[in-house]
Amino acid sequence: METLARFLWVGLGGAIGASARYGLGGWLQSRMGASFPWETILINLTGSFLIGLVLGLANLLEDPTHLRLFVAIGVLGGYTTYSTFAYEGLMLLADRRYLAALFYVQFTALGTVFSAWVGLALARMLTGGRA
Repeated sequence: METLARFLWVGLGGAIGASARYGLGGWLQSRMGASFPWETILINLTGSFLIGLVLGLANLLEDPTHLRLFVAIGVLGGYTTYSTFAYEGLMLLADRRYLAALFYVQFTALGTVFSAWVGLALARMLTGGRA
């Protein structure tokens, strides 16, 4: 695959993922409030689940390059929010909300790894263990 085409696949996916994050994050915050970054946790959990599922299923393809570039790197790279996670964790510490910061960092770190595992397990279940 040509280098320019790879960049275009990633860029298109990133634009879609970032737009989805912006829209969903705003919607979640309007319903859950802004006192704690629940929207970032939920976006990172769902993004981690989806990357496990998508890459698990991509293992079955003869050439999963387009899927990996567009969905995993592009869409899900633009959708997940680890830079926002780092900043929000720092702001909780700066506000001396130490217990909330500890919960936020630990829940996000462990929850996203678990979510990716669940996504991969689902891909394996759907494919009879071939993913």
